Amino acid sequence: MSGADALGAFIPGPRLTRPGAPSGPLAGLTFALKDVMDVAGTSTGNGHPDWLATHPPAPRSAVAVERLLEAGASLDGKTIADELCYSLTGENVHYGTPLNPAAPNRVPGGSSSGSASATAGGVVDFAIGTDCGGSVRVPASYCGLFGMRPSHGRIPLDGIAPFAPSFDCVGWFARDAALLERVGRVLMADAAPAPPITRLLAPREAFALLSPEAAAALGPALRLAQDTIAPCEDIALAPEGLDAWSATFRTLQAAEIWTSVGPWIERVRPAFGPGVKERFDAACAIAPAAVAAAAAHRTAIRTRLGELLRPGTAFLLPTVPRPAPLRGMATAEVEVTTRHLAMNLLCIAGLGGLPQVSMPLALLDGAPFGLSLVGPAGSDTALLRAAVAMEGP
Repeated sequence: MSGADALGAFIPGPRLTRPGAPSGPLAGLTFALKDVMDVAGTSTGNGHPDWLATHPPAPRSAVAVERLLEAGASLDGKTIADELCYSLTGENVHYGTPLNPAAPNRVPGGSSSGSASATAGGVVDFAIGTDCGGSVRVPASYCGLFGMRPSHGRIPLDGIAPFAPSFDCVGWFARDAALLERVGRVLMADAAPAPPITRLLAPREAFALLSPEAAAALGPALRLAQDTIAPCEDIALAPEGLDAWSATFRTLQAAEIWTSVGPWIERVRPAFGPGVKERFDAACAIAPAAVAAAAAHRTAIRTRLGELLRPGTAFLLPTVPRPAPLRGMATAEVEVTTRHLAMNLLCIAGLGGLPQVSMPLALLDGAPFGLSLVGPAGSDTALLRAAVAMEGP
């Protein structure tokens, strides 16, 4: 339970706690909560002290929080997020960088950095984050965790700070796949049997982003997937290239973000750290014509994804192209060497509104390196069951 924060994972001040129900499928377990979700009677910080200062206490808790408490899990703290969630590194100039327990010299990944840190460090049994562009999947890969982004709309977003609504999802972390599934069943209110995955597809463009060393590191996990789940077929996913898909994602995401938080930024004029500031500056300048073109491209992308991801099918791909960057790297270097390439992979599930589970099945340079399954919309429990099978007894 609550104690000293050696990981730097939790928001400053006394640890926010709430007891869970005395019985339920998650009874006796503890969880941490990304500080973008409301807890009744408290204010949400959204990764920035000015947001905290300008928002009153919430009248009720977020739906995801209520479901977990009702299932018996107890809240054991709110965790640090990147500033307004607009980053993937986990470095927050106001609150610091939570420790990556699996690779202490590397960043934990963001924007659900504190939730990943608290889970990987064993402070809580599981933790909740949000995922828009990769904010659960990236820290799951970086910190050696199982992480889940569900189908868009599968879990209500009530009581969560606004960001990019057509991409936003509640996500979660666990140290083992069985608990990841148990938590998902509660959050999604889904007790139905999971249908099997019977076909795997490996997008060539995704694996082309890997260095030879990264490809070799994932080799055993790829063989495990085929031995455990289904044979795997190489396919061409994006005829125009994943760079084009990523550009479409970034345009739509930025436009939605500015609609959600731009008025607050213009009114409060908060200070942002490097990288985050530049992304907000770019978001406010997105032209309507660019948004319209990106929306049309997203429609075409979803058609393509629907052609490939028939029921029972899943993509098998690296979660991100490389392990976590070292702490303290220059923002410009991280943008070029890490963020851009990562978004080429992360945008696939985002544009399609698809579920994705990241599994900690590889190491590269001594650091965790995740492998993912991406399925059709609604195949969340099938992916969670597959992750359990791949983890083994």
